[in-house]
Amino acid sequence: MTACATASAEAPRITAGPKIAALSCGKPVYLVVLLHAEGSCGQDVIDLALNWAPELPKADFLAAEAPFPGSAGARWFPGEGFSPDTISAGLTASAPLLDAFLDEMLAARRLPGDHLALVGFSQGAMLALDVGLRRAVPPAVIIAFGGALPEACDVGVPRTQPPVVFIHGEDDAVVPLADMVATRDRLKALGLPAKSMRRPALGHGVDDDGIIAAGSVLTATLVKPKPKTAGEHEDDDHHHDDHDHDH
Repeated sequence: MTACATASAEAPRITAGPKIAALSCGKPVYLVVLLHAEGSCGQDVIDLALNWAPELPKADFLAAEAPFPGSAGARWFPGEGFSPDTISAGLTASAPLLDAFLDEMLAARRLPGDHLALVGFSQGAMLALDVGLRRAVPPAVIIAFGGALPEACDVGVPRTQPPVVFIHGEDDAVVPLADMVATRDRLKALGLPAKSMRRPALGHGVDDDGIIAAGSVLTATLVKPKPKTAGEHEDDDHHHDDHDHDH
């Protein structure tokens, strides 16, 4: 992990952090916004995007910086911890900030709302889920690492129905696997295409297989497949057998 500066104690706002510009060198066609974990910063997550950018040359990757200061780094919620009340209050405080930030970043690139992908980690995953499901124009996909929405965070009938992919450690002691499964099942019951990938022996973090899987999801969602020529067969995608499966 890199050394991360804490957020300003003044008026909370989400700011643009480090980015990887579209490798095609033209106007970006998509924007992938990454929301770091609590106590972290944008540099930590933009480094992961180095794995994804070559397959998505027309996408800008942008790390957002959390608005609240913490003892170890910036965080998305003003309160400490992961209790349902803290999460609910945190989402209430930060959701409008992220919604406005996403609008601003899309407008700067002259992109429509459905050309956005959200990738969140821990608190950042919770915020990505909460905001992504409520935006007027749904993002292309939401990927949540180590995140869930407790029952206290009633999503109701989501305003939009973007596909949601959860990638979660089976040994996560901060956001238990059962919380992720419950969130996934709640979304599926509301008609959302919510799927999940379990990572064995992984705690509250990200591993290489999860990073590869996220890249595959982004590529499959944002890159239009090339037309098949006569006699060409569809290959099995070994990165996408993760959905709703245990690995």
